[in-house]
Amino acid sequence: MPIRNALYTLSNTTPTQIVGADNMPHDVILHNMTKSSNEYIFIAGSSATAGTASIHMDPGQTLYMTLQPDDELWAVSDPNGLEVGVLDIRKAD
Repeated sequence: MPIRNALYTLSNTTPTQIVGADNMPHDVILHNMTKSSNEYIFIAGSSATAGTASIHMDPGQTLYMTLQPDDELWAVSDPNGLEVGVLDIRKAD
């Protein structure tokens, strides 16, 4: 079971793909690396924005998800330049 880890620095205007699609369900752990208050990461599809259409992660928050085949995650930050840590746990085909 391969585990992919990454750290992404996010834009506040252009969505960044933080988890790519796979042909199997896979578990994902995301962490908002900032500890400052009122600095959020917004998670959604490729149209992620810093607004109500996306879920947000509070500073220091960790989020656990299971993605289905062909699902992707994209993110933006508010303010610009926040970092999100990603563990992507893939199943063997």
